[in-house]
Amino acid sequence: MSFRSASLALPLFLSMHVASCQTPDSAPPIVPQHMLRAQEDMRRQRPDLAIPEYQAVLATDPSNLDAQANLGVLLYFAKQYPQAIPHLRAAVDAQPDLWKLRALLGLAETHVPDNPTAQSDLEAALPHLKGEKVQAEVGHLLIDRYTAQGDLDHAAATVALLLQSDPANPTLLLLDYRLLSDLAGRALLDLALAAPHSAEIHAAMARELSRQGNEAAAITNYRAALAIQPLLPGLAFEFASVLHSSTNQKLRDEAETQLHAAIAANPRDEKVFLMLGEIAAARGDNAAALEADSRAVALQPDDPDACIELAKLLTSTGQLDRARTLLTHAIQLDPTNATAYYRLSTIDRQQKHPEAAKKDLAEYQKFKEIKDKLRDVFQNMRVPLDRSEQDNGMSR
Repeated sequence: MSFRSASLALPLFLSMHVASCQTPDSAPPIVPQHMLRAQEDMRRQRPDLAIPEYQAVLATDPSNLDAQANLGVLLYFAKQYPQAIPHLRAAVDAQPDLWKLRALLGLAETHVPDNPTAQSDLEAALPHLKGEKVQAEVGHLLIDRYTAQGDLDHAAATVALLLQSDPANPTLLLLDYRLLSDLAGRALLDLALAAPHSAEIHAAMARELSRQGNEAAAITNYRAALAIQPLLPGLAFEFASVLHSSTNQKLRDEAETQLHAAIAANPRDEKVFLMLGEIAAARGDNAAALEADSRAVALQPDDPDACIELAKLLTSTGQLDRARTLLTHAIQLDPTNATAYYRLSTIDRQQKHPEAAKKDLAEYQKFKEIKDKLRDVFQNMRVPLDRSEQDNGMSR
């Protein structure tokens, strides 16, 4: 970036002055003249002429905060980083809440080898830069530093912070995936080193093997974990989920036994009741399914899956108004849930609301198409979809 073209970015920083470029009454008479000339040079996009004017102000009035801030910014964009740092530091020390200026100070310091305060200045500024253009530059620089230092936790936290401002950024999402994958691998290694013969390491290995599609090895590890610690939180339900998705009917039949074991370990796990409801409905026991799904919604009323499952049963028994309430709530919780729109369109038709049914069906088709595309991606990676995505609104 040339000095002249860089001047186009200067208003972003020059607008954050402490005062409005007014000099105190005690300032020498020459100071206002230099300040006015500097402002005129900036209006004419001549930062090269503004720099000596601000330098002249500081030669006479070293405490002039506007001059310190403006000169630091101009020198930074002129790539005179060592010269910019003292002026930026003076402005930040005088008014610590100038976060964009603090960010610029940290960026300047990164151009000076072994600068001890660069990272701390960037870290201090980053949380206060939401919505600012400089946030991404500061965030990515910190991510690079954390990664080089092996500090994956802080790197992942920084990516999460940037995603709050730009949640659909594919570069950030890829970084998030990579870092979380690395963190998962590190956690598994730490667990293996700390407790190589524990129920926890068997459970972790089983989860990873299941994710890879190695059902037999996963089941072996789940059984080993349960033999060591039958009440390990979440273990029985996770094992039941693997059994329930098996093509082996004998293993599928065992899933219900494991779910009841999961209830013994945690009677408030609504996912257990949700799966019990699915199993009961599959064998035609609608009364048991209704009881299980009702318990799931009572435990977690803001779970869209639980609302949809109970709504399906209520629809089949003619309780359309209750089902509509649950489906409407599910859509509020997850506006992209194709299954909820499909079920709601069914109720619309039964209650003679053709326009609403048409609208809900269009939403269903739109989000189903998106889910189908995602399904192709995940199937190519051989990653199993969760139960709600497999449903597509037409099971049971």
